[in-house]
Amino acid sequence: MIDLRRAAGLWRRWDVTVRDLPLALFLAAGSLVPALHGYGTQVGDLPDRPFDAPAVAAIALESLPLAVRRRWPAVCLALVSAGFAVDQLRGYHSFAGTGLAIAMMSAGAHLERRRRLTMVVLPVVFAPLAFALDRPGSGEGAGGYVTFLASLMLVWGIGAWWRSTRIAEAERRHRVAEATRAAERTRIARELHDVVTHHVTAMVVQAEAARYLTATPDRLDATLGAVTDTGRRAIGDLRHLLDLLNPDHDTDSDPGTAGRAPSAGDLRALVEQTRRAGQPVEFTQEGDPAEPVGSAEFVAYRVVQEALTNALKYAHGSPTVVKVRYGEREISVEVGTDGPGSRTVSPGGSGRGLAGLRERVEALGGEFSAGARAGGGFVVRAGIPAGGPA
Repeated sequence: MIDLRRAAGLWRRWDVTVRDLPLALFLAAGSLVPALHGYGTQVGDLPDRPFDAPAVAAIALESLPLAVRRRWPAVCLALVSAGFAVDQLRGYHSFAGTGLAIAMMSAGAHLERRRRLTMVVLPVVFAPLAFALDRPGSGEGAGGYVTFLASLMLVWGIGAWWRSTRIAEAERRHRVAEATRAAERTRIARELHDVVTHHVTAMVVQAEAARYLTATPDRLDATLGAVTDTGRRAIGDLRHLLDLLNPDHDTDSDPGTAGRAPSAGDLRALVEQTRRAGQPVEFTQEGDPAEPVGSAEFVAYRVVQEALTNALKYAHGSPTVVKVRYGEREISVEVGTDGPGSRTVSPGGSGRGLAGLRERVEALGGEFSAGARAGGGFVVRAGIPAGGPA
C-alpha cells in the first residue's frame, strides 16, 4: 500500500519547476484533443478557426511557460499573454487559454517586486487586443471586454491575497519559533543554574573551610574528600543534563535517570551534602507521595536545592530547617534560615535562582514566596499542586 504522507514528502522535495510542469503539459495535451477544440476562453466574437501550425505555437506559449510560473512569474505571464493574444486573434480558442488566469494568479502570488505594476500594465496591454478583436456587428460590446479585464484583475487579487496570507503565516511561525527558542534558552539557563550553583557553592564553602583545618589533618582530609565528592556529583549532574539536551538522546533507553523525579532519598542526600559543607540543617518530612507526581516533586527538589544554596552563600553556619510535606493534592516546602552565620561566603548571586523557582512553581499553578522573616533570617515557601484526585 502506498504511503501517501511519504509520497507527499518526496513530491515536495522536487524542484518547484518540476512540480509545476505536469499542469503545463496537461493544458498543452488537452488543447490537442479534437473534442476540446473551440471550448477554450473566447474574447470577442471571432468565429472558430481550425488548428494549424501557428495554433501549435500559440498553445505552447499559453501552456508550457506555466512550468516556471512560481520561479519566474513575470516571464511566465508575458509569454502566456503573448500566446493568448495569438490564440484570440486567429480564433483558435484553445483549451490552453485557461493558462492566462493561472499565470495572472501566480503573478499576484509570487512576484517579489513591482507586483502592482501588473495592474497598471494589464489594461494598457489589453486595450489594443480588445480593439483588434472588436469588429462591426460584433455582439461582444464594451461590456464584455471590461468584464473579462475585471475577471483577470480579480484573479490577480486572489493571488495577492494568497501571498499575504502565506507571508502572515510564515511570520506567525517565525514568532512562535523565536518564542520557543527563547523559552528553551531560558529553561536551559535555569537548569544549568540549578545544577551548577548548588554544587559549586558547596565546593567553594568547603574549600574555604579547608583553609582553617591545616592543623587538623583528619578533618582536612574529610573536607577535601567532601569537595571531591561534590565535584563528582556536579560532573554527573552536568553530564546528565547535557544528555537530555542532546537531540539524539533516547530517554526511554535510560529509565533510571532520564525523566526520573527526585525522591525523598534524593532530598536526604541533598541535605547531607549541605551538612558536609558546614551548614547545620534539620530535615523533616511529613507523609509520602502516594504515587509518582513527576514535575511537582522535581520542582520541590529544586526549591529545596536553591534555598540551601542561598543558605550556604549568605548565612553559612546558621541553623537551617527544611520541612517537606506530601499532601493528597499538594507538596508543601518550607526552608528557613535563622540568620547570618560565623562566616559569610558568597561567590556572588544574580537573583536568577529565586525568580526561576517562582516561574517553576507558578507554571504548575502553585504559590511561592521568599523573604525575610520576623526576628531575622530568611524563609522560602512553596505550595506545589501534585495533581491528586479532586
